[in-house]
Amino acid sequence: MRRVVIILPLAIFAALIGIMVALLTDGERNNDPSRLPSPLVGKPAPAIVLPAVADNIPGGFSTADLRGRVTLVNVFASWCVPCLAEHPLITRLAMDGIPVFGINHRDKTEDAVTWLRRHGNPYTAVGADANARASLEWGVTGVPETFIIDADGTVAYKHAGPITPDVLERKILPKLREVEGG
Repeated sequence: MRRVVIILPLAIFAALIGIMVALLTDGERNNDPSRLPSPLVGKPAPAIVLPAVADNIPGGFSTADLRGRVTLVNVFASWCVPCLAEHPLITRLAMDGIPVFGINHRDKTEDAVTWLRRHGNPYTAVGADANARASLEWGVTGVPETFIIDADGTVAYKHAGPITPDVLERKILPKLREVEGG
């Protein structure tokens, strides 16, 4: 009887620890922002019309500009550190011939212009979204976020968070090849 009194609390404690570890581990996987489902996938891209960020930046675009070819829509901001980290990969995609449209999220005009001049402008067009209305239409929960749009203007994929080399190779490029039909 004495053994049961000692072993039972230890067994209960060990079981509780196991349950907590399992919940925390599952929670970490579920907190990965890139795994957030998007209700837009498989549906037409939301209708937006965005003005240019500035007169000297190619920009301003609408949903109609996203049709006719596979495109990327990248939501970014000058104040976003992960946006800067992914910028070389966005530039690489643009240099590889993928039209990339930028939605400049909640940014000041002068900050966006300075950022694009300093780091390069890989975007086919950049639309200003100072009040985040377009971002809201697209279901953006934070920056950066990137969408793959098929030639019909349908959202084929959404990636929340920065594009890293691993994300580019494992998710973005395969999805682009799939959407392009090759």
